[in-house]
Amino acid sequence: MSPFQQEILFAAIVTAVACSLPGVFLVLRRMAMMSDAISHVLLFGIVVSFMIVRNLHSPLLFVGATLSGVLTVALVELLKRTRLVREDAAIGLVFPMLFSIGVILTKLKARNIHLDADSVLLGMLEFAPYAEVHIGGAAMPFWRVVMIPALLLNVALITVFYKELKLATFDAALAASLGFMPGLLHYLIMTSVSLTAVTAFDAVGPVLVVAFMVVPAATAYLLVDRLSLMLVLSAAIAVAGAVVGCWISRHWEHANTAGMITVSLGAIFAATFLLSPRRGLLAVAIRRHRQRNEFLQTMLTVHLLNHEGTAEETEESRLDGLHEHLRWKPQQVERVVRWAKRGGLVEQHGEQLVLTESGRARARDLFGG
Repeated sequence: MSPFQQEILFAAIVTAVACSLPGVFLVLRRMAMMSDAISHVLLFGIVVSFMIVRNLHSPLLFVGATLSGVLTVALVELLKRTRLVREDAAIGLVFPMLFSIGVILTKLKARNIHLDADSVLLGMLEFAPYAEVHIGGAAMPFWRVVMIPALLLNVALITVFYKELKLATFDAALAASLGFMPGLLHYLIMTSVSLTAVTAFDAVGPVLVVAFMVVPAATAYLLVDRLSLMLVLSAAIAVAGAVVGCWISRHWEHANTAGMITVSLGAIFAATFLLSPRRGLLAVAIRRHRQRNEFLQTMLTVHLLNHEGTAEETEESRLDGLHEHLRWKPQQVERVVRWAKRGGLVEQHGEQLVLTESGRARARDLFGG
């Protein structure tokens, strides 16, 4: 791997971790689409800041972009508190409005400069090493100057306010009663999201910013229940997606690195969504199948217990007549009886089914003894 490729990989890894950490709180707060909204309305903040300073290299553009993200969060909160619209609808109202204003202002006020919607919205990770700044006479890639501090800031924020953020995320009412000011913590984490999006979107583009913030956290959510483990696993998944995506783009000519990383993250999520041992589709299907089997076996034991010692016992417990008494298909009766025999719930004597002590206990447990 050449030094140029190593720089791209390093940029992808740092950006992945920096985005994935605050992304965990977005997913847990059910505000995943806020990352998409913030990453797009940055254009509005950049254009407004440029109209004020008339300098593309001014740090005020960075400040304006960050404030536009905070403005998005504030407007969404304002609409949500009216209780006339839900949070997802509020995001859908604010995000297109600010984004459209940014596009219009770009076309009207920044037509003759190197600032247009395409250049702002389409990130090219391959170009990250080319953008350099000079610090103390030494040239350094610009992404390092902004992304590494953003990563360190996110790590410090989560480390210092871990308990407060955890409590405010899972129980805002309790956090408020304990004096933790969940509203302030909400704006703190949203400012972190906005700041991270500002530093990352120029190099990788808004699509990859959203992917890094949402997909690793959503994947980790399917695997673990503890917040600390979710943070670590989310960062690890983001790094894995970045490494795999960079590797694929390196060996696949004309492949966009950011696109390959996004696809890799999507593939990791899809595999987890299917195969997660606790929440995956396959595990859920197996669990539901097992629960249904256990329920049907319990119904069989209840039926046999209800007629045990009665004049109808011989007729009601006959294997060839159960499908009529239980309103089951003959194939279903055969399958349930086979499971019940394997589980030691019933015994078969010719065409008669007889409850074992275990089967009798299960039927009685359904009615509390």
